[in-house]
Amino acid sequence: DYRPGMLVRSKAGHDKGCIYVIISVKNEYVYLADGALRPLSRMKKKNVRHLQPILKMRTDDLCDDEIRRVIREYEQQNEKQGRRTAC
Repeated sequence: DYRPGMLVRSKAGHDKGCIYVIISVKNEYVYLADGALRPLSRMKKKNVRHLQPILKMRTDDLCDDEIRRVIREYEQQNEKQGRRTAC
C-alpha cells in the first residue's frame, strides 16, 4: 500500500538502491522525487513492483528541501547502525 510521503528504495533499474519519497500514486505507477537529482519539477515515474517500502512516514510539506532533509536523516541513521545506502 503505497501512499504519498512514504520513503522507498529502488530495487531495479539504473537507480537501484536509491532512496526516494513518493509524491503521487497512479494505478501501478508512482511518481518519486529525491529533492536533488529528481526534484519535484522532474519526478521519476516508476512501477511499484520495483520499489521496496522503507518508512511509512507522512509529511505534508513536500518541497525539495524537506525531501532532501528526510532522506539525509534516514541515511545518517542507517550509517550509525552500520548500513550503507547506494545513492
